[in-house]
Amino acid sequence: MRIAVLGVGLIGGSIALAARERLAAEVAGWDPAKPALSAAVRRGALGRAAGSVAAAVAGADAVFCAAPVARLPGLVAEALAAAGPECVVTDVGSTKRAVVEAFADPRFVGGHPLAGAETAGVAHARADLFDAATWYLTPREATSGVLYERLHRLLRGIGAQPAAIDADTHDRVLAAVSHLPHVLANVLVAQAAATLRAGGERLPATGPSFRDATRVAGAPSAIWTDIYLANRDALLRELDGTLERLQAVRGALADGDPEAITDWNDAAAEDRRTLLESHLAGEDVFQLRASVPNQPGVVARIALELGRAGVNIADMALSPAPDMSEGVIALWIAGRGSAERAAALIGGLGFPVAGP
Repeated sequence: MRIAVLGVGLIGGSIALAARERLAAEVAGWDPAKPALSAAVRRGALGRAAGSVAAAVAGADAVFCAAPVARLPGLVAEALAAAGPECVVTDVGSTKRAVVEAFADPRFVGGHPLAGAETAGVAHARADLFDAATWYLTPREATSGVLYERLHRLLRGIGAQPAAIDADTHDRVLAAVSHLPHVLANVLVAQAAATLRAGGERLPATGPSFRDATRVAGAPSAIWTDIYLANRDALLRELDGTLERLQAVRGALADGDPEAITDWNDAAAEDRRTLLESHLAGEDVFQLRASVPNQPGVVARIALELGRAGVNIADMALSPAPDMSEGVIALWIAGRGSAERAAALIGGLGFPVAGP
């Protein structure tokens, strides 16, 4: 397999390392910063450094665009212009609507790995960065099923767990679970620093609660300014909800209401337990086989329908009929209950399905 990585920082460099080590892929790379490109070659992340996007993409089976969010549409456009008809192009941006809506090309599948580190740059890239990490994919109706399957298998091969989601839902969810926490972490460190400065206090040894809550504070502005602005409408809604909840807590404290405070704290504990539940751990994997027409968008429809229902596809394979008029999609789903739900959902789309 030939892979092109456009942008060889922490994420791009880790993709390149994982692809070379785990898939024995040929990896070419490009980066606007020549020192980063040279460092990626020295790290062994790249087998070949290219002088342009077109040179990196030439002959590739898959292209990963790893750049700040504001630059992604332009970079994806360059990649698609240089890529062959059987090449899948994806990105790793933290927001998805702008880049997904910009391209109806069947070769493009938006992506976002939920992986990273406090460090940046290819010097900190790791082949195991994506192990067991959710990697969101945002196919559209025009997405090629064959290329979606290739990308899905490639991501599984480097250790990730691909999950389909529509771009709007992705951005709304990430505003709550990623972008808002970064905002709150910044606010917390600013609040603590202001309080200490006002009292002329030296910075005390911080406890684990403060350290955990502020780990992501001050993340690189070169990345995060774009993210905040690209997802500002969803982030504003989450901030409004946060302010309402803070006002409610403030009211309970001002009233000295122990029952309200207890209910609020207990509800938070229950919400946390719910969020941390894992429905896939230790479960058997079941195979489903769905008969589908050979039409654009079929694979994307099934993947998104299961993704909306919280059913993860552990693996998938496409088997077209000899006359290419129809085919079979084999899906492997973890857990009998999830597999049975997947079968019902696929049947509800009008496709005959067998198993589990």
